[in-house]
Amino acid sequence: MFKFAVPAVAALGLIAIAAQSQATNTDVAVVDGLPMGWHLSHEESMAKLAYGVENSDQLALMITCEPGQAQAIVYGDVQPDSPRLVHASAGAAFIDPLSGDLSDETRIALRDPALRDLARKGRMPVTGEAGAYELTATREERRLINQFLSYCETSHV
Repeated sequence: MFKFAVPAVAALGLIAIAAQSQATNTDVAVVDGLPMGWHLSHEESMAKLAYGVENSDQLALMITCEPGQAQAIVYGDVQPDSPRLVHASAGAAFIDPLSGDLSDETRIALRDPALRDLARKGRMPVTGEAGAYELTATREERRLINQFLSYCETSHV
């Protein structure tokens, strides 16, 4: 029981903190004294763009891709607020790496305006249990986001 309750409570806390940071116009959301932000990592050929506390499991959103794919997979308790978001209900279910539960796979096109605006303007509208709000990115984070998109759009590693 605790295996599922603890991550769920932590995720709700992250959502509330991210929403509160946007509502109060603070630049950086903080969880347990650690700043939240956008982080880029690679695991073999997969690129991972995540919003949360760096080097931790405290993530509100993660987007993954493989080179040459037109779409990325979205995980987390918040989702980009885009009418083009694709929820795959048929086929095999995968384990959500953020919650550990079975996930309803969500995909977003790499050219989706929500991702492009995040890279260009440093803002992405998202929705979650705490409602609708906006995640922001600094100039340095926007550089990482552009690296992520460029890597995903290439046809080779």
